[in-house]
Amino acid sequence: MPLQIIGGLLIPLAGTTLGAACVFCMRGELDRKVERALLGFAAGVMSAASVWSLLIPALEESAALGHFAFAPAAIGFWAGTLFLLALDHFVPHMHLQAENAEGPQSGLGRYTLLLLAVTLHNIPEGMAIGVVFAGVLNGSSTIALPAALALAVGIAIQNFPEGAIISLPLRAEGTSRARAFLGGFGSGVVEPIAALVVIAFAPLVVSALPYMLSFAAGAMIYVVVEELIPEMSQGAHSNVGPVLFAAGFTVMMALDVALG
Repeated sequence: MPLQIIGGLLIPLAGTTLGAACVFCMRGELDRKVERALLGFAAGVMSAASVWSLLIPALEESAALGHFAFAPAAIGFWAGTLFLLALDHFVPHMHLQAENAEGPQSGLGRYTLLLLAVTLHNIPEGMAIGVVFAGVLNGSSTIALPAALALAVGIAIQNFPEGAIISLPLRAEGTSRARAFLGGFGSGVVEPIAALVVIAFAPLVVSALPYMLSFAAGAMIYVVVEELIPEMSQGAHSNVGPVLFAAGFTVMMALDVALG
């Protein structure tokens, strides 16, 4: 596998790692307004990536279908949505601001449930990275290496605050700095693993590229709507989340267009 591809797969994990490392230089939990801002930014990045890096290439791959070019993208989008819906129901997990766990009952502790929630969040991001790099490796005409790297960089940017959002609250709850860092870091490891699994089936992925691209988009949008937007909107009314959503959306859109 070319070094550029390997580096691209590790870029998002680097973002998570740097964010988790904030636990070594910051004290206490994140201010709620800052947390809302970071969640909004992450939601904006994921939304723009779903459109420019995934859905638009999926539609371009299906252009030969003419008026029905939307069909593979629509089918894949719904498949990704239902996949995350199933994970949401069958995997026990707990979101940051929640008091009760979701999914089936389990004897898992809060620490583990939080990590499972972020793992669910990161699976579609890893799949998205894997799909675009599989397209690059197999010579897709609609996905170039710069565009794939732009997606990796965009996800890394939104992973930085995500790593901090995981590690700092864990530290504030009494977890050691090392364990809190490992929690944040570990939540991001699933991304390159998911990407490698997708790349391992690259020939199959490329033959169904419109479906796979839109599948990743549907899964990512599910995470944005079900998790990130509600969490950035909890509590007293604040405009910081929507403003940073717009900022994240703009950054990812600019990256994809400039590098794509």
